[in-house]
Amino acid sequence: MSDAAKLHALHGEEWSLVLEEQGNGQIAWRHLGARLAPGALPPLTRLRGQTTFSLEGEPAMPVLPIAGAGWFGPSVLSVRDAAGNGIAPCFDSSRVFSSSDDLTIRLEDREKGICLTVDFQPFGADGLLVQTHLGNIGSAPLAIDRLVSAQLPLPPSAREIISRRGRHAGELSEHREAMPAHGWERTTRQGLTGHGGPPALEILCGNADRHSGLALSAQMAWSGDSRLAIEQTDEGFAVFSAEALLAAGEKRLEPGETYSPPRVYLAISSSGRNGVMARQHSMVREVLKWPDGTMKPRPAHLNSWEALYFGHDETRIAQLAKAAASVGAERFVLDDGWFKGRGNDRAGLGDWTPDPRKYPQGLAPLANSIRELGMQFGLWVEPEMVNPDSDLYRDHPDWVLGSSPLSRNQLVLDMRREEVRDYLVGCLDTLLREVPIDYLKWDHNRAHAPSGGAAQIEGSYALFARVREAHPDVEIEACAAGGGRIDAGIARYTHRFWTSDNIDALSRNEMQRGFLAFMPPEVMGAHVGASPSHATGRSQSLAFRAAIACQGHFGIELDPDALDGRDRQRLVHWTAFYKQWRELIHGGRVHLGEAPHGLGWQAQGDGDTYLLWVIRAHPTPDQRDGPLALPFADGRDWNVRLLQKAGHPHVLAAQDGLVYGPDRDNPVRYTGSWLASAGLPLPALAAETAAIFHLEAL
Repeated sequence: MSDAAKLHALHGEEWSLVLEEQGNGQIAWRHLGARLAPGALPPLTRLRGQTTFSLEGEPAMPVLPIAGAGWFGPSVLSVRDAAGNGIAPCFDSSRVFSSSDDLTIRLEDREKGICLTVDFQPFGADGLLVQTHLGNIGSAPLAIDRLVSAQLPLPPSAREIISRRGRHAGELSEHREAMPAHGWERTTRQGLTGHGGPPALEILCGNADRHSGLALSAQMAWSGDSRLAIEQTDEGFAVFSAEALLAAGEKRLEPGETYSPPRVYLAISSSGRNGVMARQHSMVREVLKWPDGTMKPRPAHLNSWEALYFGHDETRIAQLAKAAASVGAERFVLDDGWFKGRGNDRAGLGDWTPDPRKYPQGLAPLANSIRELGMQFGLWVEPEMVNPDSDLYRDHPDWVLGSSPLSRNQLVLDMRREEVRDYLVGCLDTLLREVPIDYLKWDHNRAHAPSGGAAQIEGSYALFARVREAHPDVEIEACAAGGGRIDAGIARYTHRFWTSDNIDALSRNEMQRGFLAFMPPEVMGAHVGASPSHATGRSQSLAFRAAIACQGHFGIELDPDALDGRDRQRLVHWTAFYKQWRELIHGGRVHLGEAPHGLGWQAQGDGDTYLLWVIRAHPTPDQRDGPLALPFADGRDWNVRLLQKAGHPHVLAAQDGLVYGPDRDNPVRYTGSWLASAGLPLPALAAETAAIFHLEAL
């Protein structure tokens, strides 16, 4: 075909991205979605006729759309000159750099000194990385008001948005909405990621569900204020954009400088929500930097916080450490309360030296004694914060971020200042050199008010990077009043996230599913808490609490010595169960699903072997649950056996069939088509019960 369009394409296993290089110097979108072969398409100029009330030669969606050039959708860029006048770029040069593993578009407005670039690159296991850059190629400064990280067309079949919101102890609440008639946005302005989880969303197209159909998901690798938006066009599709919010005037480009906003991880799959979840996990795993380069078995650990709060003394801590070792813990984490002046949450933040009254010989003797018990030693810190009642604040009140009001009796340090970062690096370096510390629980217990803009987040990243560079063998947990800083940006510097301060197993059942939409299970902090729960006051059996905790990086958040003998033995059993199966639980695929009457299921494994959790949170109106369809099992035969049934025994409990009673150690063979279509027969599941199965492919 002599007048075929000049196309540039990039393909993954399940997705394709197709752009058209037009004769007017524009680069336009042709496709972003399921994998296809574009062939020899006619150019857009031959396909798009005039409509009523349209501009002559009205452009298709440019790959980097700018307002004012005939495109009436959202613009990717807003810049001003040194005098504060807005600049409307008019690109006079466009270049495409294309290969099998990269597609880069570079646009230049040489008169106004603006170079705008977007790079698309396969990333992880069939994910897509989107990275935008703005360069000043002129002779005068540029001020950036906004620059989106990614602006992408959604498939015309897009029908539903799945996003999350949250609060302290109520993180990652899922919300589903139809595609809007006009627009939709999710904006955060607290100066950190927030308890709704990462700046991320899922899009379902057509009849997509958990297991099949076209789905997309996107998350921005950013820990600060953000905006995700979807805007309908009158072209029959919607436009998605993701951006880090910039403070007024904070980004200024001198001649020759370049600004790169946060990266976006895009997943596209014809295998529904589970398909895009797998791709997001692979992209996050790509940026995790484990000590020695490889993830070791994730140690079962005990964290001291809910066991004793601020009630520190060496004798009490030594008793708790011995109790931790006796139930199988492999890491002991000393939480808040260990440092100078810290008898409550009103004083001490900023003075990172051991309290001489509580630890007169410092922390080294305690850490060494914990190591002698066969455990690693971890320590809680909150470097980015300061109490007014501290030596640091009395010496440097000017180091506080703005005229911030108190929250949790603390203020935010100005991480934009190099001297602040130098001080904190010095404190942490001294601790890590003087004490054999394997792990830092790095907390962040308040929002920023006012925000320090993107520079505050970049300063925190710089602090993390310096600590990691100096102490590459130390693992770091990201905690922010629970789950307030869970995102792919901070994942470059950390190895674990604290999902929530709420450890109630029913609450965690839903939160952890929200976490897994974008983050892999090996970095999901999941603990066995006390009963009644310190967050909700509800009680669940220890077995049920432990079964839910085994889905992530297992830990203990209670005093084992406070348990009765039977529950203590149950805790020993479940800690051993986690250690037996953790290498299957972590690092592989996750499949999530739902069944009637509130039944949920979750499978984690390597493709050949899985652990399957079937969880009933609330009572069912039926005498028996119907068989559970497992779409991921199709195509292979499986041996299935029940490993654990975790819940409260009670008088009116239904009885299990023999295959789940005396004969439970003998696996039952099922065809994959039977499990996928007819389903797995289930044991009796009362409210607050989890059954854990082992599935092995034949």
